[in-house]
Amino acid sequence: MEADHSMADLTFKADLKWRGVGKEGEGAATIAKDITVRYSAPSEMGGKGVGTSPEELLIAAVAACYSGTLFRMLQKRGLAVNDLQIRAVGTVTGYPLNGKFAKLTVNPRIYGGDTSQRVDYQQVAEAARDACFIGKAIIGNVEYLVGDVTFADE
Repeated sequence: MEADHSMADLTFKADLKWRGVGKEGEGAATIAKDITVRYSAPSEMGGKGVGTSPEELLIAAVAACYSGTLFRMLQKRGLAVNDLQIRAVGTVTGYPLNGKFAKLTVNPRIYGGDTSQRVDYQQVAEAARDACFIGKAIIGNVEYLVGDVTFADE
């Protein structure tokens, strides 16, 4: 019996509420049916700094997809990994007049990895950036980089 390799369209939803004008406002996003995340403009941008911010939600979404993709690709390549941690850093330029989310860097840290294969880990980390479908959504609009792979036992 042959496997079905047809492609499906998937739909994801988030329900958001907002109250207040601009930087004085705040909101709540309900995701996965029962998780509510409060958000507002960050204090660095003159906002309330309540909960998270849209900027942090963006980098978290990209990093979440990237982490799962990287783990799978490391295992598929036969590279040792027990856990990994991603530090994601986003940069907004030109604020406040011409604000643009300009750069996002993911910095992978490998737990249980083999440091003698550092080059291989770095190659897979770069490939994972290009394989993650959420990360693909920002390519062309945001500079999307992979930092140097580090190992927990260093």
